Amino acid sequence: MARIIRSRQVTLRQPTTQDEATFLAAVRRSRKLYGRYANPPSTTERFHAALLRLQDPSHESFLVVDAATDDLVGVINLNEIVRGPFQGAYLGYYGFEPFVGQGLMRAGLALVIDQAFGKLRLHRLEANIQPDNEPSLALVRRLGFQREGYSPRYLKLAGRWRDHERWALLREEWRGRKRE
Repeated sequence: MARIIRSRQVTLRQPTTQDEATFLAAVRRSRKLYGRYANPPSTTERFHAALLRLQDPSHESFLVVDAATDDLVGVINLNEIVRGPFQGAYLGYYGFEPFVGQGLMRAGLALVIDQAFGKLRLHRLEANIQPDNEPSLALVRRLGFQREGYSPRYLKLAGRWRDHERWALLREEWRGRKRE
């Protein structure tokens, strides 16, 4: 079921096969932007594999689209959604050139967080970020995430095991921030 979530700045929607050409062009255009920080699907095969993964209820993916221009701004994923006593997920995201620094990914992330803590009824979101990825660290700080720890050699990206900082946000903290 395709969901569309709108704000004044951005629209979130689930990716479809019709997004392939636009998505792959954005990945090619932005390769230097995220370099070793992310590994988005960069081929037709990987794009379609990512779409298939969305049939698993433990994954949600949203394209972030500029509400004014309909340009593809970035992607936000909720991965490894766990139910039961945990009620949490891992948050992953990456933006595309030339939209970095315009606040559009922040707006998209706020909508996804609302969705995660609202409709999906999650309790916890966790984002794992490489320590030198200052723009991403600044983004989660602005959204209210708290640093919980450091994970040496956490993920293998660009052929190397990379250290990550572990940041988390709880439903109560998000609701408290929204009331301020």
